[in-house]
This record gives sequence, C-alpha cells and structure tokens, in this order.
Amino acid sequence: MRALLWLLLAASVLANVYIGTFAGWTGGLRATGSVSTGAVLLGSAVGLWLTRPRGEA
Repeated sequence: MRALLWLLLAASVLANVYIGTFAGWTGGLRATGSVSTGAVLLGSAVGLWLTRPRGEA
C-alpha cells in the first residue's frame, strides 16, 4: 500500500511539472490538470502520513 502511495506521489509531481512546463496547455485545461494532479498529490501525502509507523515522532 505504501509503495503505491509513493508511486502516486512521484507520478503526480512529475505530471504537474509536465503540465506546467511542457504540455502547452492554457487556460481552463491547464488549471484542471494542475488541480487534478494536486489533489492526487495531497491525497497520497495524507495516505502516507496516516499509514506511517507509529514508533516515529
């Protein structure tokens, strides 16, 4: 599960960089792509935080 969350986190960062710099999208399409990848990034980060080992502070 954690490996999948790490993969989603990395993929969302890479997708956001691609959308912001190389895709050539403008306007609403760029905003929609950025919001979508941001939601995946935040969701995977929260999932990783919730599944962290409890022995760590």
